[in-house]
Parts: sequence; structure tokens; C-alpha cells
Amino acid sequence: MIILVLNCGSSSIKYQLLNMANNADVLAKGIIEKIGLPDSSLTHNSKGKDKFNVQQQISDHTDGINLILDTLISKEHGVISDLSEIKAVGHRVAHGGENFKKSVLINDDVKHDIEKCIELAPLHNPANLKGILAMEKLLQGVSQIAVFDTSFHQTMPAYSYLYGIPYELYEKYKIRRYGFHGTSHKYVAQKACGILNLDFNNSKIITCHLGNGASVAAIKNGKSLDTSMGFTPVEGLMMGTRCGDLDIGVLLFLAEKEDLSLKATNDLFNKRSGVSGVSGVSSDMRDIENAIASGNERAVVALEMYAYRVKKYIGAYAAALGGVDLIIFTGGIGENDTVVREKSCQGLEFLGIDFDTKINAVSKNKDVVLTNKGSKVTVMTVTTNEELVIATDTMNIVKNHTK
Repeated sequence: MIILVLNCGSSSIKYQLLNMANNADVLAKGIIEKIGLPDSSLTHNSKGKDKFNVQQQISDHTDGINLILDTLISKEHGVISDLSEIKAVGHRVAHGGENFKKSVLINDDVKHDIEKCIELAPLHNPANLKGILAMEKLLQGVSQIAVFDTSFHQTMPAYSYLYGIPYELYEKYKIRRYGFHGTSHKYVAQKACGILNLDFNNSKIITCHLGNGASVAAIKNGKSLDTSMGFTPVEGLMMGTRCGDLDIGVLLFLAEKEDLSLKATNDLFNKRSGVSGVSGVSSDMRDIENAIASGNERAVVALEMYAYRVKKYIGAYAAALGGVDLIIFTGGIGENDTVVREKSCQGLEFLGIDFDTKINAVSKNKDVVLTNKGSKVTVMTVTTNEELVIATDTMNIVKNHTK
């Protein structure tokens, strides 16, 4: 079964075409950027062919997806001969609210519920919905599946997901912790358990998805118990440009002192803070570490803050879980940044972690155990693959629906 996976952002579309009948072979992948701007572009990689780049006006998501489909069947850059070979489309959807505890076949009711969640994810859900509607026009009759970032965390108990605000505000507006990166947290936890021969449904696991956006999850016996991102993705760890955990008094103080509008306040804490704001250098950890090598003291502080907060969440979630069997680092930083991993584990020997700094120093972008054999707690770096999860869920739902 050939499946197209789409991840639609406000001005971008990431995609992969996978042949699930051939070990989930990635036939093609790429990205469309700057939708609606004069310098829109497509970057496309097909298996066994040269990379293809084109810059042209792409007015909206329908135009963008149409360009993707045309490229997939083109004689020069394509990998399939006809669009009828695509049997289903899997969509990454940012927010499913409390309605979706698992991936679902998209119908009118599902689209309506995704639309209702727009007020919870105004930057992401509208784009996700545009992708769904565009595919309805361009590939009529092809099954579409929604895979939600939030669904894995719907197992959190009330004491974990509720905030200390009047309960009627939760009832009225559904203000609560939702969590994100759920697809990645679940995937790497299950993958690591398979590698280590652990029972996913009888283990205490802490997963650290570290990238430009970052979150930590506490997984107990196969279910999410807690996660660091909250009502929005700004809560929790300090990230590339997001501040993470913040005293709400700081928000109120700065909004008044700087005479900030709601939009300006949102931009400050989502786009101008985090590693970028503290360092004054960049949101990219590679740039931070280059700046540290050049003696930039603010970059040193930014890195220390980042790793310290990861370590704090590991400690907190070890307490919440009543112990921990496995700690996983994943995501762009988690898989590749040896310094962040080492600093995040320093001082955690009391948990039973015997961290191997030598193995860590040479382990990038692969699945590796980072602790010595006698370590009570296993620490790993595990590569994530959210597109594979989306494609797998899509295939399984389509197969069950057509039985």
C-alpha cells in the first residue's frame, strides 16, 4: 500500500510517500516553503534520482499539494506512474482536544471537530484542515486519516492535566494540559522497548523529545502520565525561541512595562525567547556551541539553562513514576547533541544512572544505549520517525475500514 503523509504548516507542507508493502520504503520526500509569497519553493527528493528544486508562485495549500502530486508522477522526478497508486493520505494534525484519543478516518464530523480545535491551536489546525480539504479536491475518494499530536497524552489523569484555576473555566473553555509530540514520544518508547526486550506496557519510561520545540513525557505501563508541554506548546522546557515555564507575573509585568499588545506578548514568549533570546546568538544549538567555543558567556548560560531544565523534568518525572527503567533522548538535539545529553544526565547517579560519556561522545543519529551494563536505569538515544507512525496508523485504519 502506497501512502502519502502530509504535515501542513501555516506556510509550508512537508511530505513523504511510503510504500508500506516494502518495509515502509520512502519513495520520495520533500517540503514546500513560503506558501503565498513570491519566492515560494519546492525541494523534492526521489529515491534513486537527483534532488529537484523549483521556485515558483504557490498561492495556497491546494496549489502546493497539486505541485507535490504533479512532481510525484512526473517522468523526470516522479516515483509513481499514476496518482491512483496512492491508496491513502495520512495527515499530522496538531490538536485534537479531548475528542480524539487515537488516529481516525476523516469524515465530516472529524473535520468539524478539528475546526472546533482551531481556537486551541490557531497556528497549526487551520493549516492541517487546509491540507485535508485540498486533498479532497485533488484525490477524490481516497481515504484520509488524521493522526493527532495530542492523542497519546489523553491518558493523563485529571490531577496531571488540570491547572490550579477555577474548575468552571476548564469546563467552559477546556483549559487544561494537552501535551504535544505525542506521536514521537510513543514511537521512540515502543521502539526502545523492542530493542531492549522490555515490556512497553509494564515499564516506567521518560522520553525527552529535544528539538527547536521540546518536551518531556512520563510514560507508565504504556500510557502517558504527564508531559511538559501544556495548554499550548510554550510551556515546559526552554526551547529554541519559546521561553518554557514562566512565572505568569513576568508576563503581566512586561506587558504593562513594555506596553505590549496580546500579539506582541505572544511573539515575545514564543518567537523571541528561549535559547535565542538568552544567548542573543541563535535558536540552533550548533550555533550556540560554536559561540561557546569562541568564548560567548551568554551562550554558555543558555546551554546550561537548557540542559538544567531537561534534568529537572527527568527528576520530577522519576518521582511521578515512582522510579524509572528507561530514559530516552530523541529529536534533532536529543539524537545529535552529545553535550546536551551529557549535561542533562550529570548528577543523576542517585537514580541509578551510570552514564558512559565515551559512548555518548560518538553516538549521533542512531539507536544506542548510553549507559554501562551495570546501570540500574538505561539511557538511550533513539531516532524518531513521526512520518512512519502516521503511515502505519493510516494503513491499519484503512485496512480495518475495508474489511
